[in-house]
Amino acid sequence: MFDTLIRQLFELRWFKSLKTNTVPRWMILFIDMLLVACSYGVFVLSSLNPQITQSAFVIIRNLILVVAVYGLVTFMSKSYTCVIRLSVIEDLYREFVVVFVSTVILTCINFLYATITKDVLISYWGIIYIGVLSFAMLTIERLIIKYIYARITATDSQRRKVLVLGTSLDSLILANALKNEIGGKYEPVGLLSIKSGKDKDEINGFKVFKYRPEKIQEIFIGNGIHALIFDSSSIKLMRNGFADAFIENNIALLAINKVEEFELDDERDGSNISTYIKEVQIEDLLGRDPIVLNNALVRSHIKDSVVLITGACGSIGSEIVRQVATYKARRIILVDQAETPMHDLSLEMKKDFPEADVVLYMGDVHNHARMENAFKEYQPKYVFHAAAYKHVPMMELNPTEAVLTNVEGTKNIADLALKYGVYKFVMVSTDKAVNPSNIMGCTKRLAEIYCQSLFFDAQKMGKNTQFITTRFGNVLGSNGSVIPLFRRQIESGGPVTVTHRDIIRYFMTIPEACSLVLEAGCMGHGGEIYIFDMGQPVRIYDLAMRMISLAGLRPNVDIKIEEIGLRPGEKLYEELLNDKENTIKTDNEKIMIAQVRKYDYFDVCNNIDNIIELAQSGNIHDMVKSMKQFVPEYKSMHSEYENIDHEIENGDKPNDNYYFNPTAPVGE
Repeated sequence: MFDTLIRQLFELRWFKSLKTNTVPRWMILFIDMLLVACSYGVFVLSSLNPQITQSAFVIIRNLILVVAVYGLVTFMSKSYTCVIRLSVIEDLYREFVVVFVSTVILTCINFLYATITKDVLISYWGIIYIGVLSFAMLTIERLIIKYIYARITATDSQRRKVLVLGTSLDSLILANALKNEIGGKYEPVGLLSIKSGKDKDEINGFKVFKYRPEKIQEIFIGNGIHALIFDSSSIKLMRNGFADAFIENNIALLAINKVEEFELDDERDGSNISTYIKEVQIEDLLGRDPIVLNNALVRSHIKDSVVLITGACGSIGSEIVRQVATYKARRIILVDQAETPMHDLSLEMKKDFPEADVVLYMGDVHNHARMENAFKEYQPKYVFHAAAYKHVPMMELNPTEAVLTNVEGTKNIADLALKYGVYKFVMVSTDKAVNPSNIMGCTKRLAEIYCQSLFFDAQKMGKNTQFITTRFGNVLGSNGSVIPLFRRQIESGGPVTVTHRDIIRYFMTIPEACSLVLEAGCMGHGGEIYIFDMGQPVRIYDLAMRMISLAGLRPNVDIKIEEIGLRPGEKLYEELLNDKENTIKTDNEKIMIAQVRKYDYFDVCNNIDNIIELAQSGNIHDMVKSMKQFVPEYKSMHSEYENIDHEIENGDKPNDNYYFNPTAPVGE
């Protein structure tokens, strides 16, 4: 009969609404204090109270005192929060702490009052009596709440069955939170233990499954479990290959931040936990242990400085803008020619960094007059030069534009930085500048050479501007990168296209790349090319396989993978160092300095000016030939410009305007 009444009660509209709405925290606090007041009332009416004849004034005064003390301790300890999420044991502990501390405080108040007035507010036995009864009533209250919510959520068949990784306290908290979430998306049916040792049947009511790679199908598919949930403390384990067995078996992986980050964050107890959970993306698994960067050093340089950022609306440039704003730069000048992205970034900055002084400066970096106006007006102390054309196939088709932006644009900004006394100029380069096989890579190498030669020449003239280069690989999630492309292809049903089965690339995250740029700008003294420990390269074909599996699909069954052939200028692998280059260690073991040859500034200027002039006139053949003669390691791959390599190899004389000093010394 009792179960029938409960079922009928749950059918009421008010109870059904609890699937999507929970009791506000203030209401739990109010009920707690009402129960404490009831405990005091029982004490007053009990035969154990020798002062039953107390006046109404004394009773009310003592009631206010008891409720005030318990209310303060409850509020400070937050024991009225997360009633749904926490286990019974955790709730008992929190309520015991509240009662114990309140009892101690009331005893101290009673003692002080007795010392002054020779009387007591409440008998010491009465304080203990109230504490014991309050503890019992608060515990019963929480058990009833948990029971009601458990019965409500038990009727929800729309939840996705999951396992929680691990058997630690954090794993138990997460499992309880998911189980008791009102209107939640996930139903935790157990814990997946990866520890060796004695097996346990269950912990705190959750069945424990022992992890064995060969048993994954049996554990998950056999029990109708759809996914594995883990928190950020397990991400290193996942990156080291643990995730592969789940991906291969099409088991979804779900991630959540550390438990303490969401445990006390919700305005309403037990709600919205599912919003913290996200599908694991390939970027999460490609990452590695975070690189520890010297934020204090960066902050000391950037704070209160005027910073100019070219290419400010691109993937790298916009993240540099955000980080510079975080370090409280006095003024940030955003230079870019893209109107709509500039507008979007300005709206973002107003929202996220309302106190930042942001200047929107439209202009193309190879427009010297326009760029000089920016330097003259704002007098930047730091310049981060991220403006560049970067797409290899596109620049093979438009080589003159690559030269005008990547070479002439860099030359303009570098020259202006020197002219207007910029303290540090930091150029963003790429691994494609090493032994370049395409137009884009060679233009970035030319830009590197110019900045270095300009620095050494400026030193001779007593100028203090420091020119620094950072060189790294592909950036995860940047505009036009392979991962967003694969994701779009998967969403549209395929096929996923790779240029070659064996092609490999290095990857890093956008924030990591930009942190490197900022630290390099602050730690460098000029003339350095900083390179980054990129970890192990990734085979793009394997990347496609994993992305398809992470989407819950079967590679080459649900989604085809097609090889389309290497694109013009593309090579199978990228390098971070030239064969003739060595590296020098820095204070950060993940950041190194490439020791490269020095170029004579006069030779550099004459050759680069000649290349720019040829680009402006549209003479592509002679322009590319001059680039190859000045950067002899530039060998085209899968490109029409391979014919020019053959011309040079067959002994054709260099162009009349080609200048190169073969005796230039190697840098120290």
